[in-house]
Amino acid sequence: MNRKTLVLPAVIGLLAPVLAACGGTDSGSDGGDAIVVGTTDAFTASKDAPAPLDPAYAYDVGTWNILRQTVQTLMIQPRGEGNPVPEAAQSCGFTDSGNERYACTLRKDLKFADGDAVTAEDVKYSIDRARSLKAASGVFALLSTIDTVETQGDREVIFHLKTADATFPFKLSTPVAGIVDPDIYAKDKLRDGFQVDGSGPYTLQAEVENDEKLVSAVFTKNPNYKGSLTVNNDKVELRNFADADEMGTALKKGDIDLMTRTMSPEQIQKLSADSDDSVDLVDLAGLEIRYLAFNTDDPAVKSKAVRQAMAQIIDRGELVSKVYGSQAEPLYSLVPASITGHSNSFFNKYGNPSVTKAKTLLEKAGITTPVKLTLHYTTDHYGSATKKEFELLKKQLDASGLFDVRIEGAPWATFRPAEQKGEYEVYGMGWFPDFPDADNYLAPFLDKDNFLGSPYANSTIRGTLIPESRRVADRLSASGSLTDIQNIVADDVPVLPLWQGKQYVAAGDDVTGTAFALNSSSTLQLWELGRGVSG
Repeated sequence: MNRKTLVLPAVIGLLAPVLAACGGTDSGSDGGDAIVVGTTDAFTASKDAPAPLDPAYAYDVGTWNILRQTVQTLMIQPRGEGNPVPEAAQSCGFTDSGNERYACTLRKDLKFADGDAVTAEDVKYSIDRARSLKAASGVFALLSTIDTVETQGDREVIFHLKTADATFPFKLSTPVAGIVDPDIYAKDKLRDGFQVDGSGPYTLQAEVENDEKLVSAVFTKNPNYKGSLTVNNDKVELRNFADADEMGTALKKGDIDLMTRTMSPEQIQKLSADSDDSVDLVDLAGLEIRYLAFNTDDPAVKSKAVRQAMAQIIDRGELVSKVYGSQAEPLYSLVPASITGHSNSFFNKYGNPSVTKAKTLLEKAGITTPVKLTLHYTTDHYGSATKKEFELLKKQLDASGLFDVRIEGAPWATFRPAEQKGEYEVYGMGWFPDFPDADNYLAPFLDKDNFLGSPYANSTIRGTLIPESRRVADRLSASGSLTDIQNIVADDVPVLPLWQGKQYVAAGDDVTGTAFALNSSSTLQLWELGRGVSG
């Protein structure tokens, strides 16, 4: 194994993945063939979520991975560390000192993949559409600071904001701000199914099984693309596998060229120790976090003392070491340690795990023990280690004598809608940032129209601290407000952070661009891949 350890800047940014594909174009060493990327993520449409690839609905790494290849945004995350750069736009920037007026000029002769011109009015239509549809996924909340969108001629778009928002350029780089064709995407209805049309670097050919499962996703270079990206290949296929072992076997046999989400901890350890020079394992910085979320209206966890007691008992160190090893680190805030504004609020409040302290919390609140509750997790969305993780959480809580825990798994297609409807009292989730700022680890969980659909509402956080933090362009100067938010979360425990993780790519030695195949938020950047000698 030719191991390449690359710690790239933590600068890019989401919920977590659901992506699959199989079949399609043959793989192989011939440069004319598609580069085949393996994944274990599953991508489905359902009665509750019939429009998984509509930019106005999609809100997870998997769907965003598809949209980032096909639907263009005004801004885009840079290849390395830094602020967003123009993509569909030629230029963008705040035009006032208060960060409340943001103007963009489109590139000349911008076109959709079918050759139709992209105009400023199309941008306005796309943004206004996502805001007005208010899809159940909650992704529209990323655009909540917009008051009105104005156009001047065919190339000028002006955003008037309700309040100062220094993070707004990042939000324009997310797929919810993707530009769609008004002739294809209805103003008042989401686009069901798996078709995507845009002006991005690729077009998509989707093969669908039983109208509900994407079994093949082939991306072909868009000849009409104009933007900031250099596309290093003509075609890429995403192919689905039932598990990490099957995917690894396919890579070893040469049936696929690269594999990523989700490799198992055991598999990564094995690849790290392997001496096979035909495969490179690339270790990349990541901003993924995992956490428990609570339906704070549910009788089982409505009392803050119950949630605090869980925070006092759970041993993150044991959880990481026994399940994920060196591939994760304990997390004591919603904001990862590498993000400006991070504070170890949970450790500051609870310290090391203590059954005695947890018992005191419950006794003072008059809670009868053991507290019975169910921890819910998704069986197919975050990798095979999730079940082991929840088995250990159950063991820790049960061993305290203060809890009587059941664990229950469900596929993502069932799990996500049930969570959104408030059917689970406690459930495990993952998050990859929409953009690399502390605001995006806090507002999506705590603000109005949060993506969890959580009933938890703190007026100080929503009315004062979040707006206050967004007014500050220098994010280090916003640390005071951000720390206050994290301290409130540690006290109220509407969510309970567990760990933050790394990410990996394994690829054949003839695949180039693997160091940039994933950004720190696990967004696939398929245009970076090519064939040659990676070294």
